[in-house]
Amino acid sequence: MGTLAINTAQNVNLDYRLIGLGERVVAFLIDGLILLTYMSIVEKAVHVSEIFDADDWTKRGFLGLFLLPAFFYSFLCNLIFGGRTVGKMILNIKVVRLDGAPTQWYNFLVRWMLRIIDIWMFFSSIGVVTILLSEKKQRVGDYAAGTVVVSTKKKHKISSTILEEISEDYSPVFSNVTELNDQDVRIIKETFNIATKTNDYKTLTLLRQKVTEVLNIDTPMYDKEFLDTILKDYNYYTQRM
Repeated sequence: MGTLAINTAQNVNLDYRLIGLGERVVAFLIDGLILLTYMSIVEKAVHVSEIFDADDWTKRGFLGLFLLPAFFYSFLCNLIFGGRTVGKMILNIKVVRLDGAPTQWYNFLVRWMLRIIDIWMFFSSIGVVTILLSEKKQRVGDYAAGTVVVSTKKKHKISSTILEEISEDYSPVFSNVTELNDQDVRIIKETFNIATKTNDYKTLTLLRQKVTEVLNIDTPMYDKEFLDTILKDYNYYTQRM
């Protein structure tokens, strides 16, 4: 079972399990079932509905128009859901970049375009062989796009890194938090977590005083609220660098 170490924006290595042929095939079959269901419903609706009660060519035109999203299904899903189709979501797997950077639209576009080689040519034999022989279990589209498919089931706790769970609409409070570095934040988080678990309020106060001194911050926030905000703000800004 292969693993891949990806370096995050905060210079933290996270190990992901590489996904081989079996799970990818299952995800593909789930997506295929969804597409077949969608196409069957659309085809029946066009033929039954009185709105499209016209000549055969008009019906075919409408049918082709409504089936167009199915053609781009894989590309659109990966783009919208961050490297996941419905099948991949169900199996907790996703497409990520080898260099750890956020996947971009062109990565998904390259993978989608090369499906014609990996999947549709020679009965998927090219994709199957390249995944089986590849050290990182990549098909041709992955090689070209610089991507791999990994498991999103976390084998590590986020508390063991400097990462913090922040919502998409999070609003940072202290912009000068970037004056800290990863080592500073790692020490702050470890000390904060230990002091919080043991109700060591004295340590929290001392830690807060040190951070406010370094960043020259004056705030009425309580110790725990302030330190938690510092950690979240640091993650917010470094993820966007």
